[in-house]
Amino acid sequence: MWIKKLFFILLVRPLILIIAGVNLRGKNNLPSDGPAILIANHNSHLDTMVIMTLFSLKTLEKVRPIGAEDYFCNKPYKTWFSKNLLDLIPLKRRPTKEDGHPFSSIYKALEKKEIVLLFPEGSRGDPEVMKPFKTGIAHMAEAYPTVPVIPLSIHGAGKALPKGEALFVPFIIDVNVGEAVFYKGESKAEYTKNLHYLVELLEK
Repeated sequence: MWIKKLFFILLVRPLILIIAGVNLRGKNNLPSDGPAILIANHNSHLDTMVIMTLFSLKTLEKVRPIGAEDYFCNKPYKTWFSKNLLDLIPLKRRPTKEDGHPFSSIYKALEKKEIVLLFPEGSRGDPEVMKPFKTGIAHMAEAYPTVPVIPLSIHGAGKALPKGEALFVPFIIDVNVGEAVFYKGESKAEYTKNLHYLVELLEK
């Protein structure tokens, strides 16, 4: 999608990589192709942008962030932005039976060999404070056990653009990318807790 690439070339990359700056560790653990699931802690709207700037423009075409439909698609301009510039996969927080499986769009993306980006906390927390992960990621991993789940940690984005703030403050952002994890039949609670622990370790 050319407009997505243009948005990242002209605005996002200069903002994140030049004005703020990103320290990246574990670059070799980033997938160059899908299917794959990226998970990270979540403190700021910058989190999505930061992670997406880590990929080449060729791979960026396949990166699909997941976001709450009631937030990102509740107004026409936000819907346009989410669809055209982020290529967002909207997720209903309270789906009805008529909506079908809540993860159907995510599963379609994985089957198309795309890279989905998920924040298992479910919503942004306080700056640099990680909340418990929700078990949705375990359901996805169980449905696609051969798809790698790659943990990332982000530190600094919550200070550069905190929740509820509109003013961007240049602040060095640290990103650590861990090794891929695969679902091996453990309980969903255990799997989710393990992913939370891995992201915590990456923050240290």
